[in-house]
Amino acid sequence: MRVIIIDNTLHYLRESLANTSEQDMTKQLIEKLQTTEFSDEEEFVKSLDEEEIAYLDSVVEKELNYARNANDEVRAGQLLEVYEQLF
Repeated sequence: MRVIIIDNTLHYLRESLANTSEQDMTKQLIEKLQTTEFSDEEEFVKSLDEEEIAYLDSVVEKELNYARNANDEVRAGQLLEVYEQLF
């Protein structure tokens, strides 16, 4: 199996998705992150369909709020980079 190097922003996104890993869409997105080499969050978001974007929007928004409430500015900043690419 090939190891995919993932940038920091996508690493934080994958960690956030892991918090909801029981969902089929989460599994689909994690699989995409693990099997495709994306140079950055913009390239990843461009690979998503409308359903994936809608789902990711809700997950990232919740995780972003959690990071802000926990005063985790690094995590919040990384997730904000993904969130901004969704629109």
